[in-house]
Amino acid sequence: MSTNILTIPYPDDLLLSLKKSPQEFEAEARVLLAVKLYEMDRVSTGVAARLAGMSRVAFMFELARFGLSPMGQEPGELAEDLANA
Repeated sequence: MSTNILTIPYPDDLLLSLKKSPQEFEAEARVLLAVKLYEMDRVSTGVAARLAGMSRVAFMFELARFGLSPMGQEPGELAEDLANA
């Protein structure tokens, strides 16, 4: 499988305002991109996890931090489905 590289320039003052090292910021940016693509139903949890640089299980747990479900449904929707079952 081939790998492509995305380069995004950012100023040093961004790192200062976020109080992050370049490595921390870049890792967080990868996760944020992966989460957003998953949220938009553009990629699966597996593809998003690889983009984020983590295991699929870790990515699925990470989704909760953003209020997202790895099941593709919100918790309220799942509860409603169970009530109607």
